[in-house]
Amino acid sequence: MPSSALGLSAMSPRVLVLTPMKNATKHLDRYFSNLADLDYGADNLSLGFLVSDSDDGTYGALDDRLPDLRQRYARVTLTSHDFGLQLPEGIDRWSPAFQIPRRAVLARSRNRLLFAALRDEDWVLWMDVDLDSYPPTVLNELLASGKSIVHPHCVVKPGARSFDGNTWRDGGDTTLHELRGHGAVRIEGVGGTMLLVRADIHRDGLIFPAYPYGTRSPFIRDHNPMMGRLGGEIETEGLAVMAKDMGHEVWGLPDLEIVHLAE
Repeated sequence: MPSSALGLSAMSPRVLVLTPMKNATKHLDRYFSNLADLDYGADNLSLGFLVSDSDDGTYGALDDRLPDLRQRYARVTLTSHDFGLQLPEGIDRWSPAFQIPRRAVLARSRNRLLFAALRDEDWVLWMDVDLDSYPPTVLNELLASGKSIVHPHCVVKPGARSFDGNTWRDGGDTTLHELRGHGAVRIEGVGGTMLLVRADIHRDGLIFPAYPYGTRSPFIRDHNPMMGRLGGEIETEGLAVMAKDMGHEVWGLPDLEIVHLAE
């Protein structure tokens, strides 16, 4: 595997690629084509998919691909769980009224997938099914960053402003677009379009909160100001706050671009 140019050892880490899916059949050909083009040994990649609340045959389409995928990759997990979340017809998934329930379900989906698929891998690579393209070297570059939790820069076309609004710092005022040219940067919120996490941090308890993480609660001691702030973050942004509470920094790579399909 040609990873020496990025300073990785001959013994490549084992990586588990996890993708939750919903009504994703139209994206599968592109998804697997991009995955096959990764500059990374397929024998060190495992895959995991959770299909939820779908009515377009996503689960069956993935099930049909399993024999070929299991020939190519180290291990493949396919599971499903319906959460019963259906947006009303004509309502966009970004509608503010549905953000909390939609992201709570996505957090639960991610956690179920993580618990079902993680075995002995060294890293977990979370990846959206509707990415348009990314550099074949992207996984090697994320690993070579030396960061335990790291996110590339998600855009809808090269050089554009950030697509993933969940990746930010300065209380949400600064995105990776404003940080271009700065190398690896500490961030406070993180998205899930593509996110690399050291697997042991997940094993130590890092999950995607399906509730506002960091909110004040009657079960929290009044004399513990660290846990008494109002607000809180959910799903991937909640994961970033939880990671910091666990003692881990979260990083972004503003100049490593991946391209998401435009909404």
